[in-house]
Amino acid sequence: MGDCKAATPLGSVIAVRGSRASVGLLAPAQADRATRVTVGKYLGIHTGTSLIIGVVADVSLRTEPVSRDENFITVAVLDVIGEIQNLTAAPRFFRGVTDYPAIGDRVVGIGADELRLIFNISRPTVIEIGHLQQDASIPAFIDVNEMLTKHFAVLGTTGVGKSSGVALILNQALAARPDLRILVLDVHNEYRQCFGDKAQALSPRNMKLPFWLFNFEEIVDIFFGARPGLEDEVDLLAEIIPQAKAAYTKLTASPGRLALKRSDAPDVRYTVDIPLPYRIADLIALLDARMGKLENRSSRMLYQKLITRIETVSSDPRYAFIFERANVGGDTMAEILGTIFRQPHNGVPITIFQLAGFPSEVVDAVVSVVARMAFDLGLWSDGASPLLLVCEEAHRYMSCDDSVGFGPTRRAISRIAKEGRKYGVHLGLISQRPAELDPTILSQCNTLFAMRMTNERDHALLRSAVADTAVDFLNFLPSLGAGEVFAFGEGVALPTRLRFKELPANLLPRNETLSAEAGEADLGQGALAAVVDRWRGVSARGGASQTLSDGFAPLSGAAHG
Repeated sequence: MGDCKAATPLGSVIAVRGSRASVGLLAPAQADRATRVTVGKYLGIHTGTSLIIGVVADVSLRTEPVSRDENFITVAVLDVIGEIQNLTAAPRFFRGVTDYPAIGDRVVGIGADELRLIFNISRPTVIEIGHLQQDASIPAFIDVNEMLTKHFAVLGTTGVGKSSGVALILNQALAARPDLRILVLDVHNEYRQCFGDKAQALSPRNMKLPFWLFNFEEIVDIFFGARPGLEDEVDLLAEIIPQAKAAYTKLTASPGRLALKRSDAPDVRYTVDIPLPYRIADLIALLDARMGKLENRSSRMLYQKLITRIETVSSDPRYAFIFERANVGGDTMAEILGTIFRQPHNGVPITIFQLAGFPSEVVDAVVSVVARMAFDLGLWSDGASPLLLVCEEAHRYMSCDDSVGFGPTRRAISRIAKEGRKYGVHLGLISQRPAELDPTILSQCNTLFAMRMTNERDHALLRSAVADTAVDFLNFLPSLGAGEVFAFGEGVALPTRLRFKELPANLLPRNETLSAEAGEADLGQGALAAVVDRWRGVSARGGASQTLSDGFAPLSGAAHG
């Protein structure tokens, strides 16, 4: 700290108000480029026992005389953010101030030694993500544990480097926390190559997400979608699904015997939401059997409409990843959880959920079931395996407008935001439209990475979310360059302006749905036919997936499927 104590004063304190100090700057201080004071720069105030650290929030010209003995030409306003104590022995930096500055206290520039002391977090789970904007020789660190356990968000407009920053943070976090599992909801299919062989990519082509894993609201959204059914149809479905689950359980308890003849099966309580297998054929058989007992034509039409809905959706080849084994049976829940959440990880701890490959009609329900299972896995395993859920384009699922989006998805992610840390389930939000995010969920993210944003609504939301004396940093957001970021909150020592490290070219995010040659060549006839097949949901292996496959015999009386 000797260089700072001996430094030539830049000026002195002329006013103190709350956490702010006004500093009169001497003419020589602004003449030298190395010492000139600008917004965002750190300065020190000597109080005799400590060095108070402040960041310049405003600089203005002073025209009236301030003192007969001083030649002040400008005034800088500092946000006071901490202090360095024990200047002569073992100096340490502390957030907050115990000894406020007084009028006349000497103001000096902050050197590299002080900056390293302030920003060098010495804990085992600290990672380096870049360097300070003020001094490129000083690394910028974040504490992974603090960032994860209290959630984080990366916010910024399109093209400022959010995806690259997220890839960097996740790679570094995994190096510091090898026990961590990461699930990325990748809206644009751009993260697969960012993690090398440490990640697996899941899409409808290589995964199965059986319909019986979906809770009632989610399966209703799949069956009814944009064509809402009558309330009576929904009520009927809620009544029949538990019966189909019970029938399947009794059937598998005694293979080869009809479920309706079993009366000695264990007495288990079935609900529409419990994740137990059942079969579409059994569901239709139960509806058909009940419909056959009705004489009223209008009542029969209700059953027929519901049967038609179920058959139409379950036979749609685009939904084969949900219904392909709809009548084969088998409880594969443990296997599916292991695949999605990497248990065990076998050297591949990251899952990239490529949402751009899913039919748009079911994306919300898919995100809902994945987020809900992530929380439930942490809950029922007592947090045995920490998991980070990263939501790209988070405003799509957690809009500030309750009427927008899918309610179950919002509730599932909101539950992780509010309670997930108790069970080792962490949340990372990425969005280019923070003003459209639910402020309640964003307020649960105690580490924020704010990149360039020009929208005043976005700035207003961030001001309400950043509980720090350096909230004035947000005024600089419109002028940030690509890769530059302000970091706030629990994961950093201080509100920090930094620049992310550059990733190697082979690890940069890249949208896989757009080829490098796009626009340079026409689609050939064969390629166009392949596009049409993909459009229709026809598999490349020859034909649409068979939804109703051979397996257990359906319940007696089934007339459909």
